[in-house]
Amino acid sequence: MSTAVAESAEVVEKKSESLFSKKNRKLITNPLDIDNPITVQVLGVCSALAVTTQMKPAFVMALSLTIVTASSNVIISLMRNSIPSRIRIITQLAIVSLWVILVDQLLKAYVYEVWKQLSVFVGLIITNCIVMGRLEAYAMGNKPGASLLDGLGNGFGYGMILMIVAFFRELLGGGSLFGFKVFEAMGFHYQGNGLMLLPAGACVILGIVIWVQRSINGYRETH
Repeated sequence: MSTAVAESAEVVEKKSESLFSKKNRKLITNPLDIDNPITVQVLGVCSALAVTTQMKPAFVMALSLTIVTASSNVIISLMRNSIPSRIRIITQLAIVSLWVILVDQLLKAYVYEVWKQLSVFVGLIITNCIVMGRLEAYAMGNKPGASLLDGLGNGFGYGMILMIVAFFRELLGGGSLFGFKVFEAMGFHYQGNGLMLLPAGACVILGIVIWVQRSINGYRETH
C-alpha cells in the first residue's frame, strides 16, 4: 500500500516538474522579451496602435486577449488528436469565436464604458494573428499544460507592450494615468501633446519601444 502511494506521489511530482521545467518557464518569459509577439514577431500591431490612448482600455484589451489565447490553446490542445487536418482552421476559429463572444458580453455587462471605447477591437480578437498563430504553431502539437503557459506568456507579452505604449500616450497626451490627472495633482498645468493621442503618436512610441528592446537584446548577443 505504501509503495503504491509513494509511486503515485512520484508520478505527481514528475508531472509538476515537467510543467514548471526550465523549458516551460521560457513559454512565459520569452514572449516578454526575446520573442515578444508585438515587438519581435510584429503581430497584433493594429490593436496596439488603436486602443492605447488610455491605460484602462489597454489593460482590459490585454486581459481579454490573454484569456482568449490561453483558453483556446487549452481546448485546441485537448482536441488536437481528433481534429481532421483539413478543417483545423475552421475548428480553431469556432473555438476562438466562442471565447471572444463570452468575453465581449462580460465586458458589455460589467464595464460598458470601456467596452464602448474598445469598439470593434474585442470582436477582432477572433482573427488576431497572435491567437491564431499560437493555436497553429503550438497548441496543435503540444500538451494542454504547456499550451496554457504558452497562451498566458504571449498574452502577457502583448499586454506588457500595450501598457507601456498606453502609459506614455496617456501621460504625454492628456497628463493623466488611469484617468488620474498626474500633473494637476503635482501643481503643474499641462496642456497635453495632441500628437500622442493620434495613431502617429502610437507609431512613434511603439517604434521607440522596439528600438530600445532590440538594442538591449543586440547588446546581450554581442557581449
